[in-house]
Amino acid sequence: MVHNLCNALVSTTESSSGNTSDNKSDNTLAELGLAMGQRYHLSSYGVWGFALLSSPTFQQAVDLGLRYLDLTFAFLEMRLENHDNNAILVLDDSKIPEPVRHYLLARDASALMMIQEELFANRIPFSSLKLRLPSQNTAPFEKIFGLTPSFDQTVNQAQFSAGLLAMPLPQANPITAQMCEQQCQQLLAQRYQQGSIAVKVRQQLLQHVGHFPNMELLAENMAITSRTLRRQLQNEGTSYRELLDEVRQMLAEQWLTLEGLNQEQISERLGYSEVSNFSHAFKRWTGKTPAQFRNNVRE
Repeated sequence: MVHNLCNALVSTTESSSGNTSDNKSDNTLAELGLAMGQRYHLSSYGVWGFALLSSPTFQQAVDLGLRYLDLTFAFLEMRLENHDNNAILVLDDSKIPEPVRHYLLARDASALMMIQEELFANRIPFSSLKLRLPSQNTAPFEKIFGLTPSFDQTVNQAQFSAGLLAMPLPQANPITAQMCEQQCQQLLAQRYQQGSIAVKVRQQLLQHVGHFPNMELLAENMAITSRTLRRQLQNEGTSYRELLDEVRQMLAEQWLTLEGLNQEQISERLGYSEVSNFSHAFKRWTGKTPAQFRNNVRE
């Protein structure tokens, strides 16, 4: 699934820049990842985001967030370590395929910054940031993380004062936090039951970008009837249409951010017969037209 997505991104990067240098392509994907991570607001995560917002302290929000990390869009594994008076957030990308590692590392790290900024309406000051990325333009990283990262490291980790973990959250509500965590427990249990059918549908859709299979063909590829597929998706609280829209929105936002394709090309790659249909769908997803979204990215 991830390979298909980033192969499309890489090919778009190279065709738009005319440069096939592996290092420059990787750096472009890292910058794209940073930009995309800033678009994952707490509200994007549903009940997981509300659980964090209502946690009493930063420490409890971190613990809860890591406990139910599989409910998020994150691909990296994460953990919090304490050393003396320092807290260290480790981002483990060792299981991420190398062709897509730079993009997903930058995206997930950037998304974490957006989360903590929305928790406090401010940015947690890091004392150091180590990244397993090649040396590159530091400006996009400094803008998001508030300091210059150390590149070419063997680990990915952000260090900050452990005392910050005791900070109370402005929207703390223990009762709401408990209710949200119970829902997180239920969602996680459902997801682990013999593998989520929704995950399999997403994989199928991303394997056929530009020629998305319809419900019947998708069910046939999965060796079940369309009626069974529809029922299983309903049991997981979703539908074929919702998953298709999710995949289309993700690809559209990334291609609009990358700027390698115009709206007509994006519309065609997403399987729309008319640009106007794509524009209407994108506005329904995001509240903005594709042109407005692209202009906001440039600002």
